Amino acid sequence: MTDVRFLTSEDVNGLATPAEYVDAVREGYRDRGEGAPAEPRTKLVSADPPGMLTGYMAVLPGVGAMGGYVYAAGFGDRDAHFFLQLFDADSGKPLALFDGASLNPYKTGAAGAVGVEALARRDAETLGIIGSGAQARGQVRATTTVREFDRVNVYSPTKANREAFAAEFNEELDASVGAVASSAAAVEGADVVITATNAAEPVFDGDLLDSGTHVTTMGQYDPEKRELDATTIARSKYVPDLRDRAFSDAGAFLGAIEEGAVDEAHVHAELGEVVAGVEPGREADDEVTVFDSGGTAIETVAAAHMLYEKAVEADVGSGIEMFPASEALTGE
Repeated sequence: MTDVRFLTSEDVNGLATPAEYVDAVREGYRDRGEGAPAEPRTKLVSADPPGMLTGYMAVLPGVGAMGGYVYAAGFGDRDAHFFLQLFDADSGKPLALFDGASLNPYKTGAAGAVGVEALARRDAETLGIIGSGAQARGQVRATTTVREFDRVNVYSPTKANREAFAAEFNEELDASVGAVASSAAAVEGADVVITATNAAEPVFDGDLLDSGTHVTTMGQYDPEKRELDATTIARSKYVPDLRDRAFSDAGAFLGAIEEGAVDEAHVHAELGEVVAGVEPGREADDEVTVFDSGGTAIETVAAAHMLYEKAVEADVGSGIEMFPASEALTGE
């Protein structure tokens, strides 16, 4: 029998800072860059009732953990439910089971921040963000731990949402945060652009990007989702979280291939390869770079292991008893 720690969203809320998430996720991607196995999401779609069951996994020996997400979205409940399973990478024993919903913006934001750290100019001063929901908030909180921005411009189609976002982060950040009236205004003059939407069509014109801009896009987890246009992809040094995912569900990249703007060789490297120093990141100040973050178990497992260790130290969570197969499969 093994004692497994069950951690609710309430248990893990506030357990770690955005910077601690970034540190953990950086090490997860370094592990991947050094050869740790990870697979893109598998997605099973239901037409009636409409919904999807999704999962992805990673083994991170350097981090010391393995596991992944399984979540259901849509169906009759018209909501999403996340289970995160964490195992010890040496023994294979289960360590924890998470209600994974609340950590999602933090671990995804941390992945975006690692992309910014690896690919954006070090002197980046202006951040443009398109989107104002929970994922956009997670991206800003994490990204501002790896670059010191003087100005943050946020655009959301709903005026009240972008103004509320600006007011919240003006209180939270040292940077001046303002709501702007268009995506073009968020992009023009930005050193870093983050798109955190569920858009099916490009949210800005790639010709508006200044030379040297870095773009993090994190809504590209379906062939029909396309936050970036073919111009942006073609102009960029393109770095996905996982190479295989770029060819399965990275909508903007697949769209650029379909339009003939790029070919499969346009993938420069995986983010982990850049973090581990296997491949170069930014090589010139005038390069346009893109980190395509569609969600992987790399950031999920790395963040979860960090939270698990903090939960053990703080004695947070409750216990579940689980039997190994040698005890459970009795044949009786």
